[in-house]
Amino acid sequence: MAKVLLIEDDRETAQDVLGDLRGRGHEVHWADTGPSGFDLAKDRSWDILVTDRLLPGRDGLSVLQELRSEGVQTPALVLSALSSVDERIRGLRAGGDDYLVKPFAFAELAARIEALLRRPAEPKETLLRVGSLELDLIAATARRGDRAIDLLPREYKLLEYMMRRSGQTVTRAMLFQEVWKYNFVPKSNLVDVHVGRLRHKLDGPGEPSLIHNVRGVGFVFCPDA
Repeated sequence: MAKVLLIEDDRETAQDVLGDLRGRGHEVHWADTGPSGFDLAKDRSWDILVTDRLLPGRDGLSVLQELRSEGVQTPALVLSALSSVDERIRGLRAGGDDYLVKPFAFAELAARIEALLRRPAEPKETLLRVGSLELDLIAATARRGDRAIDLLPREYKLLEYMMRRSGQTVTRAMLFQEVWKYNFVPKSNLVDVHVGRLRHKLDGPGEPSLIHNVRGVGFVFCPDA
C-alpha cells in the first residue's frame, strides 16, 4: 500500500481517482488547490504525488518546481488535458516523473503509479546540518550543538530556507515570497522582526552569530564550523 497525495481541482475526477486507488489498497489524500497541495506535498512522508497540470491558486508545474528546489524528491505523476509533446516535455522538466493525458483509464493510472513506486528510491533527507546547527526535517526540531532550540513554525520555515542557501545572500523580497508566500513586498519590517527573534534564539552566550545582515539587501546565513 502506498501513501498517495492527489492534487486535483475537479471534484468528480478526484472522487473517481480516490475511489479507484483506495479500492486498490492505497492510502490517498486529496487537495483541491495548488497552494494547499504544495503545503501538503512538502511533507516527505508521501510515496507518490499525483497532480493536475492546471490548478486554482497555483499551477501544478510551479508546485513541482518549488518542491524540487526545496529538495523534495517524491515521485510525481502529472495529469493534464494538454496533450502536445511540448506540454509533456514541460511537465517532465518541471519535476514530473511521468505525464498522463486526460481522459485516462483508471487501470493505466494505477499501472503508472505502480511503475513509479518500483523505481529505486533515493534515501529521504531527514536531517539538515550546517555547521553546528541541525534541523530534524521529520520532527521539525532544531539543535545547535547540544542545545535544543524552541522555534515557532514560521521561524522554523525561515531557518530552513536560509540554511538551504547557506553562504548566499537572501533578500527580503525572497523571504516574503518563499516563506510568507506573498506575491508582493509589503512596506513592513515583518521579516526583520522575525529574523531578529530567530537570531536571538540561535545565538547562545559566547556563540558566534549565524545570521548576518547585508546592508540594504537582506541576510546571509554563515556556518560557524
